[in-house]
Formats: sequence, structure tokens, C-alpha cells
Amino acid sequence: MTEPYIRPYRVADRADVADICVRTAAAGGDARGVYSSDLLMPDVYALPYVDHSPDLAWVVEHEGRATGYIIAAADTLAFADWWAREWTPGFVARHPAPGPATGRNPGYTEAQLLHDGADPQRMVRGLRHGELTTHPAHLHIDLLPVLQRRGLGSRLIDTLRAALAERGVPGVHLGYAAENTAARVFYDRYGFAELPSSTPQAPLLGIATTS
Repeated sequence: MTEPYIRPYRVADRADVADICVRTAAAGGDARGVYSSDLLMPDVYALPYVDHSPDLAWVVEHEGRATGYIIAAADTLAFADWWAREWTPGFVARHPAPGPATGRNPGYTEAQLLHDGADPQRMVRGLRHGELTTHPAHLHIDLLPVLQRRGLGSRLIDTLRAALAERGVPGVHLGYAAENTAARVFYDRYGFAELPSSTPQAPLLGIATTS
């Protein structure tokens, strides 16, 4: 059996990235069937990134397919501007209104998800205290359960931080679901720290790109 390995994202990985996103979107658990379309979560939290910044995306290949990824935008403000211009119109056309109820009743409702997909400035509004200067990049990282607790998450973040440092980006931040306590343990262990804008309801963590 081939050991999983990290490699740059390829366009052929796009469907796998979408699948990983939805299978880890329920505070780290499987969100398939939670919303009327399993494409909703990837259309907000994964696919815009690989379309905008494929050079800041890496996947973990395992048994012939991508089973984990890290994706990022180097400049959150510029990314939000691109999103409004290039992504929002198509997103709204694909998802004009909430679909049929699934009976799952998630705390993060489909209406909220649709709103966030059409409101890229949400990524900017949550940052104050100069964080767009100190931590202008942001990332998303997801690994299927088969790859977790194998050191791959740390290696993915190492890879991204090195690439951002080469570009002169001083820091990167992330948000996560507050109920995902396992993610918080991982981020703390890696070396992320709470940003001043962090709140219990919307935690924000950041780290410099160089140690």
C-alpha cells in the first residue's frame, strides 16, 4: 500500500476537494445530506480557493485520489474583491434560494450558508486590530479521517507557510467551528494563537509564516 504524500493541487483534483470539504464540514464530521445540495459547502469553503489560487493549494494523495488538502488566499482583502466580482454571480445563479428541507436542521442554516457565499466581505469584517496587515492570508485545511493523526496536517501547514513566506506574506489566519474542539487542540499544538478579533462564537487564530 502506497503511503500518503503531499503534492501540489491539480485541476483534476477539483471534485475530490469538493468531496473532502463536505465530508469534513460538520465541525470536522460528515455533512453529506445536511443541506439540499452537497455542493453548497464546497462552493463557499473550497472551490473558490482552488479557482483563485491553485498555486496555494496542496493535496494529500492516498490510494490514487486526494483525501486531504490545504487551500489559501495570500491576500484576504484582494480575494474578497475577486470573489465579489468573479464568484458571487455564478454562486447566486447556482444557488438562488434554499432548497427543500432535509430534516437535519443544522445550526448553520442553509439560508446562512447561501448568504455567506454571496457575501465575501464577511472574511474582512471579522478582522480588526491591524490583522489584515499582520495576518493577511487565510487558509482552510481538511483531512478525511483515514489521514488524521498521522502528522499530515502539520506538514500541510508547513508547506503553505513556506510558500507564503517566499511571497513576503508575514502571517496567516483561520477560523473554525467553535464546537470543533479537536481542531482547536491541533491548532494550539501547532503554534497558532488567538487573534485580538477572536470571539468564543467566531474564533480566529493566527500564526507568522516564519518561526
